Amino acid sequence: MNKKIKATGQALLAACLYALNIPLSKVFLQAIGPMTMAGFLYLGAGLGIGLIYLFYDKDKEDLLDREDLPYTLGMVVLDILAPILLMMGLVWTKSANASLLNNFEIVATSLIAWMVFGEKISGLLALAIFLMTLASGILSFEGAQSLEFSKGSILVLLAGLSWGFENNCTRKIAHKNTFEIVMIKGICSGLGSIIIALVAGETLPGLGDLCKIMVLGFLAYGLSIFFYIRAQDVIGAAKTSAWYSVAPFVAVLLSIIFLKEGLSGQFLIALAIMVLASILVVADTMKRAHSHQHSHVIYSYNHGHIVKKTLVHSHSHKHYLSGNHHDHLHKNL
Repeated sequence: MNKKIKATGQALLAACLYALNIPLSKVFLQAIGPMTMAGFLYLGAGLGIGLIYLFYDKDKEDLLDREDLPYTLGMVVLDILAPILLMMGLVWTKSANASLLNNFEIVATSLIAWMVFGEKISGLLALAIFLMTLASGILSFEGAQSLEFSKGSILVLLAGLSWGFENNCTRKIAHKNTFEIVMIKGICSGLGSIIIALVAGETLPGLGDLCKIMVLGFLAYGLSIFFYIRAQDVIGAAKTSAWYSVAPFVAVLLSIIFLKEGLSGQFLIALAIMVLASILVVADTMKRAHSHQHSHVIYSYNHGHIVKKTLVHSHSHKHYLSGNHHDHLHKNL
C-alpha cells in the first residue's frame, strides 16, 4: 500500500477513534459520576500510551527537566479541570451539541496565544474564530423569551476555555518527549480527577464498567494519538490536522445514529456555520504550512496530541503556527 494512502487512513482512523469519546461517554454517564468518568478516561489513555512507549525509540526526544515544571504542573491541573467540566456538561446537553461546542477549544487556544504570547492571527483564522463563536452561541442559546443559556453548553464551553489555557502551557514543553508528556497528562490528571470524585462523594462503578471506560480512554485518546503521530510522520502536520478535523462531525453522526438525538433547526444552522469555520481553519493551516521558505517547527495539538514535525527549506529557525484544531492541544487529553 502507498505510504501516503496508509498515512491518510491512519489520520482518519485517529479522528474516528477520538469521535467515540463524547457519544460513548454520554452513555456511561447515565450510571457513572462525571468526575469519575473524566478520571478513568485519562488514566486509561495514560496507561495505554505507556504500553506503546515500551516499544518506542526513546532516544528521539529530550525528557522533561526542572525548568519545565511550572508548565507541567499547569498542564496537569488544567487537564483535571477541563474533562470534569466536559463530562458535567454532557450530563445536561446533547452529545451532538457537545461535539460541536468542543471546537470552541480552537477559539480559546488561539485567543490566549494571541493575547498572552503575542502570536499573530491571520485573517482566515480570525474569521473562523468569529464563526465558531457565533455557532457556539447559537448552540448554547435556549430561547428568546427567557434569554437563558444552556447550563450544559456553558460547561462545555468552559471546558474548551480550560483546554485553551492548557494547550498554551503544553506548547511551552512540546519540544520535549511526546509520550512522556502524554503519560504525565493521562496518569497524573486522571488520578487527580479520581481523588476529587471520591472527595465529592461519587462512588466507583463496578470493575467491568471501569475497564470499559479505560478502554474508551485508550482508544479515544491514547490510540488516537498513536495513529495521529504515525500519519504525521508521512504526510506532515497540516494534512494530518486537516483530516483529523472531521472528528467532531463524525461524533455528531454517531450521536444521531446510536443515541437517536434529533436535529433542531437551531442545531443545523450552527452545524453549517461550524463546517464553514472548520474549512477556514484547515485552509489557514495548509497555507501557513507551505507559504514560508525556511525551517518550520510545527506543533499540532488536540487534547493530548502533541506532535512535532520539522520542515527544512533554506535556513533554520523556529516558527510556531496557529491554526487548525491541532494547532493546539488535541486534545481532550
